Amino acid sequence: MLKNKRLILSTLLIFSFCGTILAQAKLQTGVWRGVLKTSSGNEIPFNFEVIDTNGHQQLTVLNGAERLTVTDVKTIGDSVFIRMPLFDSEFKLKLDADGLTGNWIKHLGTKDSQVPFTATPNTAWRFFKDEQKASFNIDGRWAAVFGDGTPGRDELVGEFKQNGSALTGTFLSTTGDYRFLQGTVLGDHLYLSCFDGGHAFFFTAKINDDKTITEGKFYSGLAGQDAWTAVKDANAKLPDAYSLTALKPGYKKIDFSFKDINGNTVSLSDKRFKNKVVIVQILGSWCPNCMDETNYFVSNYYPKYHDKGVEVIGLAYERTTDFAKSQKTLEQLKSHFNVPYPLLITGYTPAKGDPAKSLPMLADFKGFPTTIIIDKKGDVRKIHTGFSGPGTGEYYTQFIDEFTKLTDDLLAEK
Repeated sequence: MLKNKRLILSTLLIFSFCGTILAQAKLQTGVWRGVLKTSSGNEIPFNFEVIDTNGHQQLTVLNGAERLTVTDVKTIGDSVFIRMPLFDSEFKLKLDADGLTGNWIKHLGTKDSQVPFTATPNTAWRFFKDEQKASFNIDGRWAAVFGDGTPGRDELVGEFKQNGSALTGTFLSTTGDYRFLQGTVLGDHLYLSCFDGGHAFFFTAKINDDKTITEGKFYSGLAGQDAWTAVKDANAKLPDAYSLTALKPGYKKIDFSFKDINGNTVSLSDKRFKNKVVIVQILGSWCPNCMDETNYFVSNYYPKYHDKGVEVIGLAYERTTDFAKSQKTLEQLKSHFNVPYPLLITGYTPAKGDPAKSLPMLADFKGFPTTIIIDKKGDVRKIHTGFSGPGTGEYYTQFIDEFTKLTDDLLAEK
């Protein structure tokens, strides 16, 4: 009997000791510097802030003016698990006296991608510890070219804001923007990076003078990389986003029938969409520009126009054809943004050719997101390729103004 009491007491002491260890395994509050290591040996740095709120720790990823809150942070012993709120990615890390080490893991449908990661506390700088001096100011608009040869050569628009050596900005392409980039100018070189849970970017280049940038390198995720150059051009612009995607000759309408995330079949021919202006959002939960567009629809557009006769439908192209896996990632998206309109699982992936197979009346499909605007008669009036999010400044404002006017005009039609 005495032996059993001793055993019970020892067990309680062990659990009590373990509980003390678990309680002490907390991230240090304040700003951290995280670093993702690419396969080429280059580093993609970003900053995040850890705070304690209501007895629970959460962090905020910092990218220029963007603040991305991450609430799913768990510590078990010396292990730390961070689940990003979007894009189906997570960190599995070990905490020690120096900080965090481990991997950033992206779940890609049928496989996972792992990128080595380290982070140090009390580190607010991104690229360089000490304040830097810039030899040039690259504030303004630039015509950028990505790629070395004609195949795969892309023309983009760079928008930079420089204050001393501090640099922010983005690149705009026909399918969207590179979101909130943050960095610095050191002497005659620029450094920019961002991390949002879906993409990790690092840009560097040589600034020859106030009008030319050369020797640019762009690193993305574990292994992606490309060359780029740019020249200053206040008139640089992209093709009209409404001119890139169209219906095949002879078509005026589209039609589809897919299951929503609850398994219910939804068709464009359903009664709820009759005599309505309908916005069909072609998206993927893996796509950051799609998330910016979703945020705009949910927080701005849908509340303003739904009661006036506008419906929005999201057609999702996930990285897997597995319904249950797609359902999981889309439920995460729906919950994060509180999406009030139906999200349909198409069963097709974003692979080249798949969206066109699901909507065979499309003559071409350029990329995600793509937005199809349908009038009250059910005719396709416009198709918009890409989305310029809030990180693009005036481009974002211009899109909202144009989209608002288009909607008002369609609603006014008899």
